[in-house]
Amino acid sequence: MKFFSMHLKSQMQYKVSFFLTAAGQFLVSFTSLLGVYFMFTRFNEVEGFIFQQVLLCFATSLMAFSLAECFGRGFDVFPLMIGNGEFDRVLVRPRQEIFQVLSSKIELTRIGRLLQSIIVFCYAIPASGVIWTWDKILTLFLMIFCGSIIFFCLFLIYASFSFFTIEGLEFMNIFTDGGKEFGRYPFSIYGKKVLNFFTFIVPLALFQYYPLLYLLDMKTSVSYMLTPLLGLLFIIPSYSFWRFGLRRYKSTGS
Repeated sequence: MKFFSMHLKSQMQYKVSFFLTAAGQFLVSFTSLLGVYFMFTRFNEVEGFIFQQVLLCFATSLMAFSLAECFGRGFDVFPLMIGNGEFDRVLVRPRQEIFQVLSSKIELTRIGRLLQSIIVFCYAIPASGVIWTWDKILTLFLMIFCGSIIFFCLFLIYASFSFFTIEGLEFMNIFTDGGKEFGRYPFSIYGKKVLNFFTFIVPLALFQYYPLLYLLDMKTSVSYMLTPLLGLLFIIPSYSFWRFGLRRYKSTGS
């Protein structure tokens, strides 16, 4: 919380810049929302999902991504830390390396996207036709919480590649920003192969598609409700890859 407070104070030194950047984040995501809206002006439903139900997908993915990006932004600048030798100082400090990398940059302007996801939730939750019992509320919470952890793991993998390449690999944006964009719709609409990829390789569907079926009473098995927890197993290979890269880290100097 101390680091969070420090970042908040530093970014609020330039209030106009902060709020304009947050507004920009809101508007960028708003174009994606418009894309979903215009899609449903031509089609009443997509793969059996109506507009309000797809908005649940949209808001869940956007909120999960925004939370992960807000607090995991340090991984995005990690290649720069490797390149200028700053990571050498991280290694000699008595703190866990991941914590220090994360605390190096917290991007609070992402609150613009977070605000948009809240607004979409305010419309979609009562309009989606879901009967909100305690298990459905818990399912939605797991979708957002576990989704943010999975996106966070993808940022961690992106940073881990820098141990071997020095530079960040932009192809990882396919799974981070791309995952957010794919998550606008239930993953089933992209076909079985894509759904299997986002189930068994990059488990974005475990927090987005399968629990959505439980929310909408398309599946009644409790296992669908708990699939976001299964997605947390993605932490193991992500953290293992980070440790693997850390053990092979060679300083680039300054």
